Amino acid sequence: MCAHPSSCPRTDSPAPHVVAAHPEQGWSLLCDGVIVFDDTGALLPDGRVVAPHRTPAGRLVTAA
Repeated sequence: MCAHPSSCPRTDSPAPHVVAAHPEQGWSLLCDGVIVFDDTGALLPDGRVVAPHRTPAGRLVTAA
C-alpha cells in the first residue's frame, strides 16, 4: 500500500465518494481507499475489516 495522502478532492460534504464501482462483484472503492461491500461490510486501507451490519431475523418483515 502506498503511503501518500488520499487524493480525495475537497467537497462540501465530509462523505467520501465512489471512484470505482463494481456492482456485478458487490463492491465499490471510495476516494479515501476504503472498499465497501454490498452486504454493508468494508475493508479499510490499513487492512482492518468492518463486519457487515445485519438485521436480526426477528425484525425482518415477511410479506403475506
